[in-house]
Amino acid sequence: MKPIELTISGLNSFREEQRIDFEALCADGLFGIFGPTGSGKSTILDGMTLALYGTVERAANNTSGILNQLEQKLSVGFTFELSGERTVRYRAERSYKRMKDGGLRQASCRLIKLGKDKAVIADKERDLTQSIRKILGLTHDDFTRAVVCHRANSLNF
Repeated sequence: MKPIELTISGLNSFREEQRIDFEALCADGLFGIFGPTGSGKSTILDGMTLALYGTVERAANNTSGILNQLEQKLSVGFTFELSGERTVRYRAERSYKRMKDGGLRQASCRLIKLGKDKAVIADKERDLTQSIRKILGLTHDDFTRAVVCHRANSLNF
């Protein structure tokens, strides 16, 4: 899996939409995520796993407390590419709203196969997560163990 782009808004420390262009970052073959404590390094990793699997590893109940306290909604979108016989790009998107009791409710989600024949593959939470598992061949636990290393705040692809 090759990361292409991540967009985040309302997630933890990212109130306004932030866009991370991994193609530009990876142009020289290697990049790092650096910054002081609380600057959002782990939130970048959280954004990827939230977009793909609908959960955040370090959040209670997988989504508790992830919405910025000053926001009413959050959204994440992650575009990635798979290479094989053909190169295929996908975009996983999820958005959430704050409920009156302070909890979080999923507002929308979709998985899009990009390219000439752009198509929505899934538009329901369960279908999106199952499609990601099938496409990547990884469960959430496998992904966070093999691809995202939270303890070291590093990203390995």
